[in-house]
Amino acid sequence: MEQYRIETHLHTNHTSKCGWLDAAALAEGYAQAGYAAVAVTDHYNRDTFEYLDLDTTAPDDVMSHFLDGFRRMEAECAKRGLKVYKGAELRFDECCNDYLLYNYPDELLARPEEVFHMGIAAFAPLAREAGALLVQAHPYRKKCTPAFACYLDGVEVCNLNPRHENNNPRAEEYAALHGLLRTGGSDCHRSEDIGQGGILARTLPEDAAALVRLLRSGEYTVIGAE
Repeated sequence: MEQYRIETHLHTNHTSKCGWLDAAALAEGYAQAGYAAVAVTDHYNRDTFEYLDLDTTAPDDVMSHFLDGFRRMEAECAKRGLKVYKGAELRFDECCNDYLLYNYPDELLARPEEVFHMGIAAFAPLAREAGALLVQAHPYRKKCTPAFACYLDGVEVCNLNPRHENNNPRAEEYAALHGLLRTGGSDCHRSEDIGQGGILARTLPEDAAALVRLLRSGEYTVIGAE
């Protein structure tokens, strides 16, 4: 049976300060690598808004700028037959942890200062109420610590970014210990990162809501952790 390759963690240079690649390069790279879909998880943190020269206290137009990378990916991936899902990688002021967010309404992130200050404990119930999925990225990378499991839906157990020591086995253990769902991703920033990770599934989600349903079902394989 055919399996679809889905990237769950990538960054564009349109939004993420650390991204090296534009939407056209990413879309072409993932098409060539045999992927059927990608989730765009540009960084949502203070560095991002400084890079975009946005005032986080005047949120009226924040999301249109933050989602520029996602919108450009939609256009470029449509030319190549790839599906695109809206995501984000959040960092709160409380620590250096990063959290992947999928299937969220724009309103949830429309006021950055409030989001940055609230932290994971206050944000998690709002995300769940909105139908979003919250996954801690690379919880054992340097300066990161695993969040209390009650605030998480899942853990990225196989981050394949080659420039960090991600301690993926420890993340796998944490997910198993607390019964959290497991994801994997390339954490793509540069050309050499394209197509290194993600998930394999027998169904291809139509949109971000369907991606969340797939992740909640557990009916997929984490690339690199087979």
